[in-house]
Amino acid sequence: MQLGADIRDARRRRRLTMALVAERAFTSRSTLQRIEEGDPAVSIGIYAAVLHALGLLDGLGQLAGPLADSLGQALAAEALPKRIRLKHTAP
Repeated sequence: MQLGADIRDARRRRRLTMALVAERAFTSRSTLQRIEEGDPAVSIGIYAAVLHALGLLDGLGQLAGPLADSLGQALAAEALPKRIRLKHTAP
């Protein structure tokens, strides 16, 4: 999984050991290793804790944000009305 490889690369760029990141994320070194290998059985909460330990948690909230959701934006654009009519009020 690409996310695990990206987490591994981020840890290495910061020159942090697996043991230190695991300790900061309140998890075990073996769980961190599973994350870096892309194990899908690891819970999203553990991923979030590791991202927080690396200072990358803000990016997690943007994964399903409107700017990253091109399909959702296309569906919403299709649902827009074709015409807009102003309501006339009697004087």
